[in-house]
This record gives sequence, C-alpha cells and structure tokens, in this order.
Amino acid sequence: METRANYVLIGSFTLAVIAAAIGFVLWFQSLHTTKQRSPLRVVFEGPAAGLRNGGSVNFNGIRVGEVVSVKLDNPRRVVALAMVENNAPIRKDTLVGLEFQGLTGVAAISLKGGEEAAPPPPLDEDGIPTLMADPNKLQDVTEAIRGTLQNINKIVADNQESVKNSLKNLETFTNSLARNSEKIDGVMAKVDGVMLKADSLMLGLNSLAGGKDGGELFLTVKSIRELAEDFDKRSGALMTDGRRTLGDISRAVNNFDRNPTRVLFGASNSAPAAAAPQPAEAPKPAPAASGRRQ
Repeated sequence: METRANYVLIGSFTLAVIAAAIGFVLWFQSLHTTKQRSPLRVVFEGPAAGLRNGGSVNFNGIRVGEVVSVKLDNPRRVVALAMVENNAPIRKDTLVGLEFQGLTGVAAISLKGGEEAAPPPPLDEDGIPTLMADPNKLQDVTEAIRGTLQNINKIVADNQESVKNSLKNLETFTNSLARNSEKIDGVMAKVDGVMLKADSLMLGLNSLAGGKDGGELFLTVKSIRELAEDFDKRSGALMTDGRRTLGDISRAVNNFDRNPTRVLFGASNSAPAAAAPQPAEAPKPAPAASGRRQ
C-alpha cells in the first residue's frame, strides 16, 4: 500500500509540473504576442460595408494586423479597433480605406503611404492611436463596385435576346441529342470498331517492323539492300570488262589505219613471199636473145 501511495504521489506531481509548464508557455506566448502588437483605432465617416471582426489590416497589401471590434459611434460613424504590429510604419498621414477580395469578399482595412519623417498617429482620449478614413476613397470603392455591377447588368440587359437564343439553341441541341441517343451510340460503336481495326493494323505493322529477328519488313529491306550491293559489284566488273574490250577495239582500229596489210595478211613470212614474183617479171628482154638464135 505504501508503495502504491508513492507511485500516486509521484504521478500527481509529474502531471502538475507538466500542466504548469504548458500554462507558462501559453502565458509567455500571449505576453510576447501582446507586446508585438498595439491597438489602432480607425474611424469611418460613413458606411464600412463588409468590415467585420477578424478582418485583415493590410499595409500596402501586406497583412499587419486584424480587426478585433467594429461598432457604431453614431448613425454616420463607424469605429473599428484593430491590433497592428508594432513594426508597421504607420504615420499620421497614412491613408486609410477599405479593400475587398472580389465583389463578395470580406472587407479589409487598407493602410497606404505616409512620409517616413511624419509623426505617428495622434492618440485618442484613452491613449489609443487613431486614424480617420478617407471618405473620398471609401466613396471611390463604393462607386467602383456599383459601376461594376451596373456594367454587368447593362451587358446582360443589352444581350438579353442573344442570351435567350443561346439558351434555346442549347436546349434544342440537348433535346436532339436525347432523341438521337441510339444513333449516337451506334456511331460510337462504329468508331470503337474502327479504333480496334486501327489497333490491329498497328500491331501488324509493329510485327513487320520490329518482330522477332528484326521483323519481316526489316528482313525484306535487308535483302533488297544486299541485292543492290551485289548488283553494284557486278555492274562495276561489267563496266571494267567493257572498258577493256573498247580499248582492244580502239587499238585494232589504230593498227588497221597504220598497216592494213598487216591486219589482213598477218605479220608472218608469207608477206615477202607474196611480193617475190615482182622481180621475176623484170627480165622481159629475153625474146631478143631468142631471135639471135634463129
């Protein structure tokens, strides 16, 4: 029993220490956050449509705080209290207005500009810095929203017939699709069939071009290339033989021009023998000698 009591005491003490540590961290964080931010009061002389608790406070488009309360000071005056970071360069001449995230977005307090050497915002009776919103800027924002809405309304009004006709055409088209749904299904089925045939064709081409051992198309191209190379070699040899034959014919023609008898009778000893009878006919004066015998 005493051991169990010790365990309970130790556990309770441990839980108390953990709770105290968590509470200290939360307190220190809240204190640190409070020290980093200071209150800022913004007074709107007119409506502040869209401004609510939790809205952003932006300086030159950068979030520097948030709105913590919005209330009416009188029928024409809206007072907003915000917590703003201490390092935000807010000056007395800083311009205050509202900015919106789209046409239906929540409004945010907009802070812009101000001279660096200008003094800080004046303090109110309770010591809180206070800035007055520029009514012209608020009016400009409101007028811009109204102008945008009016332009949209005008565009819709001017094109009312076109919009109506477009809607009618869309309705007609959808009705036509509904009536011809079976035909459309048939067309889609035919398209599916064509796609299947195309897939089969592509598979066939793939088998021709890249099947086993390179595919039939590859082997056919390879055979044609080998045949072309063999024909090229044979034609080269034939051209060489033709040139050699033409050379022999050319030499024969040249020899015939220089010595026709050599070509006709050859280069053997028969040529002189054929010429030998010419000197035998030279002694024609022989008849005179025979006359003296008589």
